[in-house]
Amino acid sequence: MSDPVLLITGASSGIGAATARLAAKAGYRVALAARSTDKLQQLVDEIGAERALAIRCDVTDYDEQQAMVQRVVEHFGQLDAVYANAGIPGCEGGFSGADPEVWKAMLLTNVYGVGLTLRCTLAALKARRGHLLLTGSAAGRFVIPGSMYSASKWAVTGMGLSVREELRGSGVRVTLIEPGMVDTPLFDEPPAYALQPDDVARAVVYALSQPPHVDVNEILIRPTPPLDTAR
Repeated sequence: MSDPVLLITGASSGIGAATARLAAKAGYRVALAARSTDKLQQLVDEIGAERALAIRCDVTDYDEQQAMVQRVVEHFGQLDAVYANAGIPGCEGGFSGADPEVWKAMLLTNVYGVGLTLRCTLAALKARRGHLLLTGSAAGRFVIPGSMYSASKWAVTGMGLSVREELRGSGVRVTLIEPGMVDTPLFDEPPAYALQPDDVARAVVYALSQPPHVDVNEILIRPTPPLDTAR
């Protein structure tokens, strides 16, 4: 098969799973990575085992990320696009009262884990003149008071801008996907007007679908504010 191959981290639910479904419909073969193998296998069964591959991977582990990429290339024969999507939310308390252990786990996933994905996939992407996408956030464009999560997404924004310069002239495109509030398992009670995972997935597939001479650098997606009924 010559259909392009897309690797998605954090693929077991939310934005990652929605992107896998839409990308598969758009003609991609998909490699799905996450820590939850049961959910991944359900997604593979839904998409079809001939077009989808489940890989258990903890993105904070360098060896596991290396093995993930090797498995993709061995199974599909190529790697054309990577969506570094794995991430976890922060916690309440701000810088004066939050649990530092929660910070540590979040930063290892949201920052170090994304960095490892870049480190482990760039050689394969260069070989295919492929496409790298990263899940940033509107929180990485604007200040949220007392939010280490926001700081972690600022770091992702910085990584996206920096790796684009590193890859300049290689043929690899880089796109930052920056959603606002999304109704995913990351949030206990998202507001009714929150984005849906499919809203973000459509943006990912849009960026992937552009011809090679078009490099969509950033897509900032925010929910339409609720109607002001007082007006």
